[in-house]
Amino acid sequence: MDLLAQAAEGFQTIDADAALKEQALQFLRQWLTDAEFASYRPQLHWLIETKQWPGLLDRFYQILPFGTGGRRGAVGIGPNRMNAWTLRASVQGHCEYLKEQFPGVEPLCVVLAYDVRRFEDQRRQYNPDLPNPVLHLSSRALAREAACVYTANGIHAYMLPPDSKHYLATPELSFTIRFLKAHGGLNISASHNPPDDNGGKFYDERGGQPVPPDDQIMADLVDQVTVIKALPWVEAQRSGRLHWLDETPHRAYIDLCRKTSLVPPPKLDDFTIVFTPLHGVGSLTALKTLVEQGFRVLPVAEQMTPDGQFPNVTKTPNPEVPESMDRAAALAQQHKADLVLATDPDADRLGAMVPDKNGKWHVVNGHQMAALLTHFKLNKLTQQGRLPPSPIVIRTEVTTSLVTRIARYFKAQIIDDLLVGFKYIADVLWQLEREGVYGDVTGTPEDFVLAVEESHGVLVTPHIRDKDAAGAALLMAELALDQKRRQQTVVDYLERLFCEFGYFRNEGVSVFMHGLEGKQQMTRMMDRLRATPPRTIAGLEVTAFEDLRDENGRFGPIKGATDAASRNVLVFRCGEHARVVLRPSGTEPKAKMYLEACSPPRPAGMSDDAWRRQCREVDELLKRFAIDFKQQALRLIGHDPSAVG
Repeated sequence: MDLLAQAAEGFQTIDADAALKEQALQFLRQWLTDAEFASYRPQLHWLIETKQWPGLLDRFYQILPFGTGGRRGAVGIGPNRMNAWTLRASVQGHCEYLKEQFPGVEPLCVVLAYDVRRFEDQRRQYNPDLPNPVLHLSSRALAREAACVYTANGIHAYMLPPDSKHYLATPELSFTIRFLKAHGGLNISASHNPPDDNGGKFYDERGGQPVPPDDQIMADLVDQVTVIKALPWVEAQRSGRLHWLDETPHRAYIDLCRKTSLVPPPKLDDFTIVFTPLHGVGSLTALKTLVEQGFRVLPVAEQMTPDGQFPNVTKTPNPEVPESMDRAAALAQQHKADLVLATDPDADRLGAMVPDKNGKWHVVNGHQMAALLTHFKLNKLTQQGRLPPSPIVIRTEVTTSLVTRIARYFKAQIIDDLLVGFKYIADVLWQLEREGVYGDVTGTPEDFVLAVEESHGVLVTPHIRDKDAAGAALLMAELALDQKRRQQTVVDYLERLFCEFGYFRNEGVSVFMHGLEGKQQMTRMMDRLRATPPRTIAGLEVTAFEDLRDENGRFGPIKGATDAASRNVLVFRCGEHARVVLRPSGTEPKAKMYLEACSPPRPAGMSDDAWRRQCREVDELLKRFAIDFKQQALRLIGHDPSAVG
């Protein structure tokens, strides 16, 4: 029996749709016979001979789909993995897209960036004794693959020189596209995903990621790719279409970040920050901005080296996860520092820890950071008489509603119903730039104050169109410095916000569902919740249910498959007391529950004990709310809630 027949027989043992199995066999046949896939065959033969049917089906049943502006996932062999082929196919589609979007424009230009990743098969999915073209595959190498495709298609590409020790952080890429007036860009990065993941994320000429319907147009062009044009690397360098970036855009980016400063810089040694880039590129952006602004910064030495294996990071290189900052916290305690800051590998997300008056350290979660920075910036601009005439604050739907209450207090316009993903924030800025209006909000990008999302994303300037840890780091440092000058702490500041605007508790809960079977279960769960939404959650009446895919709802008709994927979101509100938003992750095998419970502002005259009791009641409500909603959702698909992560 030949290898394809063995695979066909093996797939019959898996409970999956017959059409998916047939599609997997078609792709597998291509990879077993076409010359361009010859280097992958030793590993493919081994996977078949060792009868790894579920893994093979998962690798081959589809081409890795576009998520938020590109492809991201596990590096590996097959069309449903990140590898040189899936990246080149994406880039070829992007070339066709650029030519369609800018007919007759010459020359077309793109900017390429890459992070520190390098595939070392940490999950041990492949045979280490056989040739493997994806082993040791780095983001830098994938960026070169992309450059070879762009130049072969007549498109000019700008990237860092081959001998550069520098990296372009995600927000710096966004800035550089705008700075060079390029027509697009590509970032080879998987942000804070596990070390074995990678991705390619595309940017438009505005420095943001395409939104529907443009991302669907690009995705369709990628799907239609049958021939990939690519030059050898040596020829790409000789083509005259490959250009090396110099220091100029980087210098302009750092200067831009520093211009967002709101308070006088610290005096020598009167304020100390412990900083870690978690083995990513944040030392080139956030750290540099802080140091040039006059802050004393103590680096976490063992985490400063860019290293895609993230060897000295606990759990994951994601500042959303408190354990990732454990070494920074220890160093801060040792030196009695005033603030801990951490950036994720591509330096677009920011994490923070702050001490209270007793020296106990507290993690600032993404919702708290969003509220703190919103209030601090609006308050400072108001005090300084620099608040724009039509100030605009932006948050995503799943970010704390405390931001909305704060913005309204300062009479700022608030956009607070956006889908998850910073590309939608970038699109708001573009619509303001082009039309001067977004929904019922009027103004220009110069009226923009800041944008926030719960996953530790902050943008403080309209001249960048993606979340930016450098600008956020400076704003967070200045907030903490300002509090110290008042003999207060950031913990005190947050407590004052809760008293004035209401105590908010926001949590994210993930439900993991792995592989093809997990994806099917997730789809069933979402469909059944749509059909039969719960009437009560934790004893509270569901007063409003919203399916963001509803074409009669606020987002209107579906603009394509990418739009349908982004709008696969369900919102359940229980009056003013609580809400939950549910959506499948676009990049990881899980469904995400975004939970919120809150209280009214603290009444005048309420005792401290009564206020603390009210806050505890909100905490308890959120716990009950999370447990009950998760149980109801999983029971709809016949799942034991205790058996799912």
